[in-house]
Amino acid sequence: SATGRKPATARRGVREGRRKPATARGAVDNVRAYPTDWRPVLPRVPAGLGTTSPGHGPRSMEKPVRRSRRRGARGRAAGARGEGRTMANSAGRRTAGWGSAAAAAVLGSALAAAAQGHAGQYEQADVEFGARVYDANCVRCHAGTGDAVAGVDLGAGVYARAGSDAELMELLRAGIPGTAMPPNDFTTPELTGLVAYLRTMRDLDLSAVALGDAARGRTIFAGQGACASCHRVFGAGSRTAPDLSAIGAVRTAAHLRRSLLDPTGSMLPVNRPVRAVLRDGTVVTGRRLNEDTWSIQLIDQDERLRSIEKTDLRELTAGAASPMPPATDLLDDQGVADVLAYLLTLKGL
Repeated sequence: SATGRKPATARRGVREGRRKPATARGAVDNVRAYPTDWRPVLPRVPAGLGTTSPGHGPRSMEKPVRRSRRRGARGRAAGARGEGRTMANSAGRRTAGWGSAAAAAVLGSALAAAAQGHAGQYEQADVEFGARVYDANCVRCHAGTGDAVAGVDLGAGVYARAGSDAELMELLRAGIPGTAMPPNDFTTPELTGLVAYLRTMRDLDLSAVALGDAARGRTIFAGQGACASCHRVFGAGSRTAPDLSAIGAVRTAAHLRRSLLDPTGSMLPVNRPVRAVLRDGTVVTGRRLNEDTWSIQLIDQDERLRSIEKTDLRELTAGAASPMPPATDLLDDQGVADVLAYLLTLKGL
């Protein structure tokens, strides 16, 4: 042209020729950023976003395909004919659905009400431990019957400020501002025991509660029970089994009782014994302390800390049976109750 500028059509053609398609640019960039033998794994395209049209490749998710606004005469006619039937069917479904919705609402209300109640069944060990905690902390105000405070009857099992067990635990921990009930630093096992005892104290015969003696339990722990030959408490004892110095602050009475009577059935996965076979055939057994992708650290049966690279292992297995025998193999029922009472006193330093 006289101005020296190229026509718009020519300029547009140059620009279009210089520009690469979006799909091509993305593919080149992906391959360039990684080794030549690597190809990116494309994500699975959700239904309706990335479909394949006849004669075309996958449609881009970044640019959704616009639906055509054209509808054939046949489609419009079919839609008109079916509209009346659809509206009638929808109305019928809504009418039928009201009954289901009402039933669901009633059921939901019943479940919500049940959730606000207490569990209904409590472990005997928790009840017994709760009786001891109650006797040490609550008797001086509420008395053994739970009705010494005017307007409060703990034995009734119904509390205006706490409907569920969780709310009752929070009330026992936080206290009631403006009243004589102070906040308390109860541990979770103590709260569990207190709630179990309060919920059952009306029907509980305290003469039948077999509360162990913690002092006797400590003696049994270090002597007849041989517990200290594996477990460690406040720096005394072996390291081949878990340290129990704070076990009473993290385990409920019911859990500890199950651990004493059925060690294998109540064993936590982290406490499963480990057997490692090295490439030279050496067998190392012990308790796992830590493990990552490349190595494992454990305490062997001689209380030695072992760190083993997994490239040096030929076999690594975790045992399913606890090395601890049931307490009843060595102790009678009273001895088990005494050891349990002692364990519940262990709350760390």
